Amino acid sequence: MPFIINNISAALDENEDKVIRRALQRLGSHKDRVAQSSIHKVSLDARKRKEIHYVYSVYVCLDDEKLERSLCSKNKDLSPVAQSGFDPVISTNKVPGRVVVTGFGPAGMFCALALAEHGYRPLVIERGEQVEQRTASVKSFWSGGELNEQSNVQFGEGGAGTFSDGKLTTRINDPLCRYVLEKLVQLGAPEEICTRAKPHIGTDKLRGVVKNIRRRIISLGGEIRFCEKLEDITIENEKVQSITTTCSTEQTAALVLAPGHSARDTFEMLARKGIIMQPKAFSVGTRIEHLQSEVEKSLYGDLAGSDMLPKGEYQLSFRENGRGVYTFCMCPGGTVVAAASEKGGVVTNGMSEFARDGANANAALVVGVTPLDFGSSPLDGIDFARNIEQAAYRAFGSYKAPATTVRGFLSGKPDLDTNIIPTYSRGIVPFDISKLYPSFVSNMMKKGLEQFSRKMACFGDENALLTAPETRTSSPVRITRREDLTAPGAANLYPCGEGAGYAGGIMSAAVDGLRVALGIMSSMAP
Repeated sequence: MPFIINNISAALDENEDKVIRRALQRLGSHKDRVAQSSIHKVSLDARKRKEIHYVYSVYVCLDDEKLERSLCSKNKDLSPVAQSGFDPVISTNKVPGRVVVTGFGPAGMFCALALAEHGYRPLVIERGEQVEQRTASVKSFWSGGELNEQSNVQFGEGGAGTFSDGKLTTRINDPLCRYVLEKLVQLGAPEEICTRAKPHIGTDKLRGVVKNIRRRIISLGGEIRFCEKLEDITIENEKVQSITTTCSTEQTAALVLAPGHSARDTFEMLARKGIIMQPKAFSVGTRIEHLQSEVEKSLYGDLAGSDMLPKGEYQLSFRENGRGVYTFCMCPGGTVVAAASEKGGVVTNGMSEFARDGANANAALVVGVTPLDFGSSPLDGIDFARNIEQAAYRAFGSYKAPATTVRGFLSGKPDLDTNIIPTYSRGIVPFDISKLYPSFVSNMMKKGLEQFSRKMACFGDENALLTAPETRTSSPVRITRREDLTAPGAANLYPCGEGAGYAGGIMSAAVDGLRVALGIMSSMAP
């Protein structure tokens, strides 16, 4: 039973071998019983600018498991290692048809990968292109070309996370998180994601990992069909009997629905088929763009720019009268990208590469909205977000984004007089972005800017740039599922991942994909 020695403070320039030696000193006379030791996690503590330091945890394995248990029970700074194993129980129940996974984002990828590695040979249906062609389609749109509604920042191999910072942080505490990280490293991700407190892959490296996952599934007998969209499902005797795509009809043993948060037409089809869904809270707002150097001055003070420090990043939040405003998907050294998936709508998002070496930082500045704000029918949240996106498009009749400095937003007199070079490639135009949202959203964003400026100086800079709108923070829909992860009225239909309302980001979506794979394995044979 290996364990972790936690809370080891270290100077910025202290090497990791010395950190490990200091950690083992805490074991006293038992340090000679160590069979293996290594860095487990490292995070930066920058709460006091004059005392910025790293905090490490160290993985330790002794030569006596009974001694390991005894030490952990007596010392609050020692904690047992969460096992990362993926241990399915494989059913012997033979079911006709194929296991079909719709959507090849993090949830669909890890579900299909786990199934393939255990002999199931899944069929994957993905409406978008594989990542090589998808990247070309996205770059064409960013440079002024036509929007491909089936293959874009939201749809295609790897899901929406393929064009992001590739963040792997998560609030869930599940042993499968470690399994996901280790699997990503096996498939080409940087090894450091297993030891960083805030791991990220970056969109450039993530594309290579996505290709390797595809190749692994195919090598094990799985099939992946790109540019093929789920159009219909046939339900009889409370089971999905078959699916119809734009290209074929397939008999199904089980159907995994992992469509991503932007598959609005899929949600509409499911509503017509009587699948039970609920409207879900999500958030809307704008991207805020600062100079990366100003973010780091706000965080690190005189140490800003030091090679010993990571790229500065932040996460801020404020609540008042039951409503929250917060920053989300912060991209150090990144760009604001055009993320539309429907013609006639403007959508923004953020992206950065592994090096995070761009001049600007950006993040979503968003306000939570609930069915009390937009309606209680399952698709009302979709309509709410779509109306904002279409209003942004109508403002200029193009995919140029409405934008203003913080000064212009607060005063109601939009301007683009700033030292920040905007990164949104389709172009920005000065606009009173408060007109895109209900007043409670705009007012709460203004309140957030005021509150956040007390925590970080860069948020008090009225030259910061706001580019709107941000509407795809998470799914506005939850597809109801039971304890066995299947949908009511369809015993072999598995809603899965962020689009189905059960995850929020790459890691939690991947873990949910693994949980669904475990559910399928326990109910039917390969």
